[in-house]
Amino acid sequence: QVQVTESGGGLVQAGGSLRLSCAASGIFVRFAAINWYRQAPGKQRELVATITSGGSTNYADSVQGRFTISRDSAKDTVYLQMNSLKPEDTAVYYCRRSTGARDYWGQGTQVTVSS
Repeated sequence: QVQVTESGGGLVQAGGSLRLSCAASGIFVRFAAINWYRQAPGKQRELVATITSGGSTNYADSVQGRFTISRDSAKDTVYLQMNSLKPEDTAVYYCRRSTGARDYWGQGTQVTVSS
């Protein structure tokens, strides 16, 4: 069994920064890709950023240039550095770890950006 845990959310003023963390525990599983998603109230969950096992990254247009996804393989932790935050970034942020055959989701961490 794999448990995925997000942390690092909080309340920040517009223009500020936060760093989210996604850690995994339990049995060791090699993941093909790890994603950050977010879901704002009344909206669908959207893909924010992806990092593959090979280190390739991809971002939604709305966060390109402001967010950076990275990983610490030794800690099996993936980070989402969020800079120049905007009120429209307010959402619950979720980490998804995919083996290609199965997905593991965390419970989410709330990010609130005040104007």
